[in-house]
Amino acid sequence: QVQLVESGGGSVQAGGSLRLSCVADGQYSHHCMAWFRQTPGKEREGVAALDMAGNAVYANSVRGRFVLSKDNAKNTLYLQMNSLQPEDTAIYYCARRGSWSPPLPIRLLDPDEYDYWGQGTQVTVSS
Repeated sequence: QVQLVESGGGSVQAGGSLRLSCVADGQYSHHCMAWFRQTPGKEREGVAALDMAGNAVYANSVRGRFVLSKDNAKNTLYLQMNSLQPEDTAIYYCARRGSWSPPLPIRLLDPDEYDYWGQGTQVTVSS
């Protein structure tokens, strides 16, 4: 069973920054990983994902503000979030694809393409 543990959430004012971390239990460098977020009553939304080549894909709503990176030696995926806005308030989840085969590029931010999920970390941005 793959375990993913997120950390780094918190409360900030608009314009502030946070860095989320996701530590993966076991090898993950050959699997696609991503960050998602969810607010009450809404579907889980893809935020950023790494394809098999290590290239980052971002949702339009965060492109230019969020930066995805990973440290293979530490089995850790990071999400640097800058210029945070109240609409970024959500629970953020780290996810890993179960299969070694990557999803179609257009589906990198589709939660149905991922099999393992962390418990989530709350991010709250006040105006």
